[in-house]
Amino acid sequence: MKRHIAVLGTGSDVGKSIIAAALCRVIADRGETVAPYKAQNMSNNSGITPEGLEMGRAQIVQAEAARLAPHVDMNPILLKPTGEKKSQVVLNGRVHGNRTAVDYHQNKEFYFEQACAAFDRLAGQYDRIVLEGAGSCAEVNLMPNDIVNFAMAEYAGADVILTADIHRGGVFAQLVGTLDCLPQAYRDRVKGFIINRFRGDISLFRDGVEWIEKRTGKTVFGVLPWYSHFKIDAEDSVEIESCNDFTGFNESKPAIGVIRLPHIANFTDFHALTKQTAFQTVFFDRPDHLSKFDTVIIPGSKNTRDDLDWLNETFKTGLIEFNRSGRFLFGICGGYQILGKCVDDPQGLEGSPGTTPGLNLLPVQTVLKAPKTTTLSDFQWQGVTGKGYEIHMGVTRLSGGHPFVTISSRNGTVCDDRDGCMTLDGDVAGTYIHGFFDTPEVLAQWIKTAGLKINASALDMTYSKDRDYSLLKDHFLKFIDTDRILSSGL
Repeated sequence: MKRHIAVLGTGSDVGKSIIAAALCRVIADRGETVAPYKAQNMSNNSGITPEGLEMGRAQIVQAEAARLAPHVDMNPILLKPTGEKKSQVVLNGRVHGNRTAVDYHQNKEFYFEQACAAFDRLAGQYDRIVLEGAGSCAEVNLMPNDIVNFAMAEYAGADVILTADIHRGGVFAQLVGTLDCLPQAYRDRVKGFIINRFRGDISLFRDGVEWIEKRTGKTVFGVLPWYSHFKIDAEDSVEIESCNDFTGFNESKPAIGVIRLPHIANFTDFHALTKQTAFQTVFFDRPDHLSKFDTVIIPGSKNTRDDLDWLNETFKTGLIEFNRSGRFLFGICGGYQILGKCVDDPQGLEGSPGTTPGLNLLPVQTVLKAPKTTTLSDFQWQGVTGKGYEIHMGVTRLSGGHPFVTISSRNGTVCDDRDGCMTLDGDVAGTYIHGFFDTPEVLAQWIKTAGLKINASALDMTYSKDRDYSLLKDHFLKFIDTDRILSSGL
């Protein structure tokens, strides 16, 4: 019987998601059936399954790497932070309510049962499951309530690969310290290590590998170098972390700015833009940078009213001037709501009930209310067709302008609905469609609408992503002892 594999980490953002995706593509291409799994994900970067259910983006990526359609059993619990101490809980693809951390942990047994049931359904269909952990697997104060890391690996009978990030420094302490914090039963389940994000000459780290193996008695399966020749969607983004980074910025080249909202969601909407070379795409959060851009986009938000308060305090005057100059403003999902006259939350879905005035740049009004819309959507816009997805709470009504796109189907059901809004002068527009830029013809038309006198390359994002998964596999096979990882019992 082939063993399941759990990719756990010494900390957050050490590369667990990417390594799990690599394993999914490697195993799938060996002719085995494989599925990704993460019991509980915390991220505002989510997507929609073919059934119209919501799950974490990382497991959608891993499913694509495994050549599968995503399914909510791959991520049965998704926590979407709405503030410092509260998250929206998405259970089996549907909203299960808002919970504080205390509330959630008090119901840990229920959520763990749900997670195990989802795992059992997957394990009954696939040869192997590649489990992904969350954060550090050795947070001793959180371990009693942790349903993602060793508790899940133990339930699954999975062998654990511990992943560390050498780029952030202290890799020896990361690995040895993590093991030292674990009870013996968990320590025995760790079969070896992958050291991620190495820069420089790997041969110079050979002594380091030998020291780790001698000190721990466990195998280093490989050292994975930094890569830049392909791009894999991740839960967290360097693009966001490097906000306001204008290193290499070309003042003579067209530039698109994406405002880095405090509660930004679904930043992967802009990967189709960042892959283009005819223009620059930069995330920024300072209004004094507005003058650098030909077009500005307000992205999705997990807490629209809080982000709207922030924009009203910091950006409103600058965005009004930006609009008066004739440059194009575009909003996606929460950004679309923000551009309107107001966002009303009578039920307190995002906090205290109330109404927040919008930027008043689009003639629309939004009322937040359940249930959440979660659809895979086909749309038509200015003579071109595209595919995207919708994830939003509430309804937006137009009081002027004209609808932006026509929705031709949702979750496979034919319809003839209108979405979004554009001002009559064409300088401001918004839509609920995520993935709007992923269709080459749509992107090309949007560039014309935005007034950018450039030609985008015809980049098919579906093909591009699949090519990048194959490049990830090749990179992984070159540096990691995959045969040893996949051998029974390691």
